[in-house]
Amino acid sequence: MSQRTPVPVAELRQLPSIDALLQTDTAKSLRDTVGAEQLTELARRVTDELRQEIIAAPPTRDNASRKDSRAALLGEAERRLVTAHDAATVSRLRRVINATGVILHTNLGRAPLSDAARHALTETASGYCTLEYDTASGTRGRRGARSEDLLAQLAGAEAALIVNNCAAAALLVLTVLARGGETIVSRGELVEIGGDFRVPDVMAQSGTRMVEIGTTNRTRLSDYRKALTEQTLLIMRVHTSNYRIIGFTKTPSLPELGGLAHDRGLILYEDAGSGALIDLAEHAITGEPIIRASIEAGADVVSFSGDKLLGGPQAGLIVGRAELVERMRSHPLYRALRADKLRIAALEATLDAYVRGASASEVPVHRYIASSYGEIEGRAKALVERLRGSKPNGDLQIETIEGESAIGGGSAPTSPLKTSLIFLTHSHLTANQIESQLRRTNPPVIARIIEDCVVLDLRTVALSEEPELEQAVLSLSG
Repeated sequence: MSQRTPVPVAELRQLPSIDALLQTDTAKSLRDTVGAEQLTELARRVTDELRQEIIAAPPTRDNASRKDSRAALLGEAERRLVTAHDAATVSRLRRVINATGVILHTNLGRAPLSDAARHALTETASGYCTLEYDTASGTRGRRGARSEDLLAQLAGAEAALIVNNCAAAALLVLTVLARGGETIVSRGELVEIGGDFRVPDVMAQSGTRMVEIGTTNRTRLSDYRKALTEQTLLIMRVHTSNYRIIGFTKTPSLPELGGLAHDRGLILYEDAGSGALIDLAEHAITGEPIIRASIEAGADVVSFSGDKLLGGPQAGLIVGRAELVERMRSHPLYRALRADKLRIAALEATLDAYVRGASASEVPVHRYIASSYGEIEGRAKALVERLRGSKPNGDLQIETIEGESAIGGGSAPTSPLKTSLIFLTHSHLTANQIESQLRRTNPPVIARIIEDCVVLDLRTVALSEEPELEQAVLSLSG
């Protein structure tokens, strides 16, 4: 029979109490930023961690007095308390400098808001506001009325509705307009988009029965026609967003689907994904549905995102025939999915820039897309010259090279943008070490690694952020 390892009672007695740890100068210096309750929780975790380590691997007689004296353990507990605090701080939502060149970086919050949208958040929606109040009549008003009116105007639609994200928009449309019946969709459009959003799953949750037609790469109008039954309520067209099938492909045009749907008294719904309120073809952005064009082509309802190519806050935007939009507005599910005042305020300010024809200069996403190669190259070379003139030694090597930016967020995957990249290498640091150090600066700088070099793309770095980026690069140490 194996003998149980004895519990190191003497060593455990040397472990500082939670109260003793909280009375140290280290703990006191953290109390104002952490709060007493959270600091106590961190102290409890630290002491529990040390206790388990002593039990699992008790020290030998030779080093017990040196390493595990009360003072030594208290010092170790203080060090771990600071580490635990730093880890908790890092996990908070923080501003970062996006130097990846991915404009709609999902992990970094997708579209950065315009100055007007930020002002609307802090000055309009952060306090009491006219969310559902009509100051002219003194009675209850329609939530997001102006945002919806602007959205309908820009899309050339009869009416609009705003919910909290694009998946919610699809769920609301399918639940209200197709529940209990059949929805026809091409197999080539049964996509999974980031965050485990799958079209078949949303359909199942909505209560409509999905009828798959065609093949992955070819679906004909006759396939839709043959699938029609007395239970058919909806024909759905899904924009495939972050992937494309090229080559031997075929799919009916939206006007063709609209003609078929309307001849049979059915509803044509397009989930446009990223969506675009204006044509971005002059910037080589192709393959993305233009919402007004979809409405003109015969779509009865179109849904799309607010935080992608539109460049606003996260939101699910629905435009289309007034009768269908009002059916969705009056459905109980809408109340669970509707947008809050912060979202509506930021969206209204963003849409206002479109109405004034100022989105290219005021909405960051459009400004970044419109930035020319020459403009970015000039900024990159100027930054490199400043860095070369400021670096204390020759360990850091900095060059510029031609490369590509990406739209990101599942938008325009086949439309890269020509850019100028800043390459960083270091005589004592690997690319992973450089990238890691940049992530630990304040604010964190998020970069890419290409061919064992760290690259910075100024397309997604605001001019006001360049001094911070410069200091982050200069702080690199081997």
